[in-house]
Amino acid sequence: MNRQELLQRISVNPNICFGKPCIKGHRIWVSLILDFMASGMTISEILEEYPQLTLEDILACLAYGAEMARERFVDVSIESVA
Repeated sequence: MNRQELLQRISVNPNICFGKPCIKGHRIWVSLILDFMASGMTISEILEEYPQLTLEDILACLAYGAEMARERFVDVSIESVA
């Protein structure tokens, strides 16, 4: 899976989690996953705590964080307000 495909797994919806970037289909913030990894949690440990996630979801969070660190605009899907 390439970087662009990974980034498609991240979404922003103003009505979900205060518009923070989340893993698509979940209310799990990208920043939460990055915080877990920064504190030393392994991918395996995160997947054990959140079995509904996949390895690709975790990699998507890393890809998103890398793009934001480069100060690039990240085009993610914005879900419509209903």
